[in-house]
Amino acid sequence: MVKPFVPQLVYIEPRALDYPLGQTLKDKFENMGIEIRETTSHNQVRNLPGNNDFQKYRNAKSTLVVGVRKTLDFQSSKPSAEYAIPLATGCMGHCHYCYLQTTMGSKPYIRTYVNVDEILERADQYMAERAPEITRFEAACTSDIVGIDHLTHSLKKAIEFFGARDLGELRFVTKFAHVDHLLDARHNGRTRFRFSLNDAYVIKFFEAGTSRLVERIEAAKKVSDAGYPLGFIIAPIYIHDGWQEGYRQLFETLHDQFPEKTAVPITFELIQHRFTGPAKRVIEKNYPNSKLVMNKDERRYKWGRYGIGKYIYQKEDEALLQETIEGYIHHYFPDAEVAYFT
Repeated sequence: MVKPFVPQLVYIEPRALDYPLGQTLKDKFENMGIEIRETTSHNQVRNLPGNNDFQKYRNAKSTLVVGVRKTLDFQSSKPSAEYAIPLATGCMGHCHYCYLQTTMGSKPYIRTYVNVDEILERADQYMAERAPEITRFEAACTSDIVGIDHLTHSLKKAIEFFGARDLGELRFVTKFAHVDHLLDARHNGRTRFRFSLNDAYVIKFFEAGTSRLVERIEAAKKVSDAGYPLGFIIAPIYIHDGWQEGYRQLFETLHDQFPEKTAVPITFELIQHRFTGPAKRVIEKNYPNSKLVMNKDERRYKWGRYGIGKYIYQKEDEALLQETIEGYIHHYFPDAEVAYFT
């Protein structure tokens, strides 16, 4: 079992101590005996321990930076939501394929922001601008927020914030099973709790430092029993020897825990494995012994946003993959809503 995240090193911006959450976290980490250092900015953390890039990267993934989010303009998060709500950045997991390895660049440490009230006030403004339409907010674009929320409770505060709003909905995804403190949150059905799942091969070889499949499914059952709308992301769907049987076993195991209809239909989001040229270089640097196959000659190139394209499966492989996975879902969860993304 993966234990709840505890940082090995903490950096705090001086301004963060002007906020109650900043002082609370400082006191908490001092009582835990964790080393605390000062940094002028959460974007300027230097002198991370380690003799080389390999060591510094791993130490960064166990470092938490407590800061103030200065930019309160939210980024777009389509198609999953209208906006990304910035409660945290970075992740303690070691998923070899993760796009955060390139988007985080030289800052792979984990950041939590203490000006939560200001961030939520900005969310209120976005909702007012789009009224009377519902505005959806994604809380996991740049982090696995559940992985640190047992320390900060920022996510729980956001859940209850949206639970008291008529024009907003919150959603996020996680690979961690540490959800007990969120089960009594007053969500009022306005937060969709999603779990990222995969077959045994992908979790074993590419998702180090995350909760095991059975732990995620047990946590999903708790969340569903607590009345949250529930979703699953199957990503990345990765073709390997035995993949069809591996994914069949995944959905059979999942069905064993959810044999009955849920009050709100379960959603499934399917995303095939893809990579960019920069991502390939970073992944091979951070995980030099990874079994992750990224052979450009076996993929087709698809143009993406900002001029950076990605390598996705060939059309025949993609068609088989989509048909197979959607077939399993329709068999085991006939009432589920399914969306497929390249």
